[in-house]
Amino acid sequence: MPTTTLPSKREKPALPLPVVYVVDDDPDVRRSVAFLVSILDVEVRALATAEAFLEAWRPGDVGCLILDVRMPGMSGLELQEQMQRLGIDLPIIFVSGHGDIPMAVRAMRGGAVDFLTKPYSDQDLLDLIQRALQTHRDSQQRRREAATVNARFALLTQREAEVMALAVEGATNKQIAGELGISIKTVETHRARLMEKMRVENIAELCRANQLLQSIRNGVSG
Repeated sequence: MPTTTLPSKREKPALPLPVVYVVDDDPDVRRSVAFLVSILDVEVRALATAEAFLEAWRPGDVGCLILDVRMPGMSGLELQEQMQRLGIDLPIIFVSGHGDIPMAVRAMRGGAVDFLTKPYSDQDLLDLIQRALQTHRDSQQRRREAATVNARFALLTQREAEVMALAVEGATNKQIAGELGISIKTVETHRARLMEKMRVENIAELCRANQLLQSIRNGVSG
């Protein structure tokens, strides 16, 4: 009798491949770059226009964008600005057939990973892609951590939040008690509860959690 092998409950689902978007209006360049990038362990999406990229982009993807500067319709630089307006956090590697310094400066000020002028070496591009993908993985991980910490912080009472604010500044229980006008024993109780809710073991971990909270308040993801 045939048997069916079921996946182990301990097996983790495979992570989706990083996505490298290649946006260039020249079909030969698009195919060439896509073929080169395909040697990496990634999914490649080759697109002819900036508008097509905006349609194809999926929130939550880890990846990067290889973007031509000069294209019909929306240019590469205009797409970069549109991505910023839409909150699309994706590292961009610009490529151009022209060594336009003001254009490169504008792209880099906008947060681009690099600005390559054609012809460039295949290895240079592959190295930049690997760097961009790692940067984006790290950024996404910090976003997830910050969201988790923010959800835990929302569970604190107002008094627990006040105790936490003073604790991360280095105040002792006695100093916190004096500042808030409560007993040291009450401070100890609040401190124990907030540590439990924040799921931290010590003041160093609490300070790290507080830094993530500050990054949210300041609108900084990484």
